[in-house]
Amino acid sequence: MAKPVVAIVGRPNVGKSTLFNRIAGKRISIVEDQPGVTRDRIYAEAEWLNNVFTLIDTGGIEPESKETILSQMRNQAEIAIETADVIIFMVDGKEGLTGTDREVASMLRKAHKPVVLTLNKVDTVEHSPYYYDFFELGMDEPVEISSTAAYNIGDLLDAVVAHFPDEKADKDEDEVIKVAIIGKPNVGKSSMINHILGENRVIVSDIAGTTRDAIDTPFTDGEDKYLLIDTAGIRRRSKIKENIEKYSVIRAFTAVERADVCLLVIDSTEGVTEQDKKIAGYSHENGKGMIIVVNKWDLIEKDTHTMKEFTKEIRNELAYLSYAPLLFVSAMSGQRMKQVLETVKFVANQNAMRIPTGNLNEIIGEAVLLNQPPSDKGKRLKIFYGTQAAVKPPTFILFINDKELMHFSYLRYIENQIRQNYGFEGTPIRFILREKDKGGK
Repeated sequence: MAKPVVAIVGRPNVGKSTLFNRIAGKRISIVEDQPGVTRDRIYAEAEWLNNVFTLIDTGGIEPESKETILSQMRNQAEIAIETADVIIFMVDGKEGLTGTDREVASMLRKAHKPVVLTLNKVDTVEHSPYYYDFFELGMDEPVEISSTAAYNIGDLLDAVVAHFPDEKADKDEDEVIKVAIIGKPNVGKSSMINHILGENRVIVSDIAGTTRDAIDTPFTDGEDKYLLIDTAGIRRRSKIKENIEKYSVIRAFTAVERADVCLLVIDSTEGVTEQDKKIAGYSHENGKGMIIVVNKWDLIEKDTHTMKEFTKEIRNELAYLSYAPLLFVSAMSGQRMKQVLETVKFVANQNAMRIPTGNLNEIIGEAVLLNQPPSDKGKRLKIFYGTQAAVKPPTFILFINDKELMHFSYLRYIENQIRQNYGFEGTPIRFILREKDKGGK
């Protein structure tokens, strides 16, 4: 199940970034007492009462402003509103209701999303003198907080998570394989989707950044159901010249979170770039199934070693994705494109695979016999047993005597033994270490 998305919106200088930093637990947004400081959406993972969610900070909204920067900030806030599952609408409890607040409220009503009206800068049990004025907006009873003093933040988060979708409601989606097409702009993501679908549902253009939104396209292949998520190309901030591109980045990242499998599309004429590494890293950290698709292979002059050399380069540059299948295709000519969907289905199954506990412990036992665990100052690591705790990604709990004795290299060895027996191709594997017997007895 994808993490819910919560967006903090409101006019400039009402304290959105301070609240964002308070909830996220670290200072991420620039906080300055001047309207318009937060110009880009900033996002972070947050948690409240075992509810993990993505929090988005936005620039302030000035609905009627013709100034370029404020107009751009309005655009980014609109995209955050569209992306969000729940919206924190922040207003100033000291200044009171303004015309801009009314305009923002009008925007939010049109979004048809749950909204938690939040009066900031109220740090006492007494209501803001303007408290009842905000009932004019036709929203639920306002929550009064002070983001600076951390007053009533818990009540606010209680109200937010109450709107999160019920996990049971997403059971029908479990049968659908969700595939995010990710990569830099202009690498051929839209062409790839068009070839898979067999029809031109997505605009294809040679102009980088044509795809502004994350576009969902459901389709079936035999008895298998898929959802293809085409995202705006992600590029480095220094390269973003057209402002609307950076407004699409959050959609690309939320698409990764929603996906079961990510297709990282690399342009064969450019090779692996630093931005490819960053995009791949985000998918890897989120535990998604991964396939590396080298597109435009028809444009490369070949010799007998070309594919072998290119494979070596990718494996060196993306070493942490050694588990990811590698496909060389041409979305334009259709070369090897049939393999893409076949590999997606295979990787989705690997990402959702479970190992019986007995089989897992046989593998661990054999691994320990073949290669003794590390020791330190006469004390040796003991692995008592393991169990699989979750799928998507496959997650294993290892009960051991001392976490400090578990070297990274030995954990990687255990992972490799599991992969040799069960594959888990195309998916990262995660481990949770638990100390069963600290004394080592």
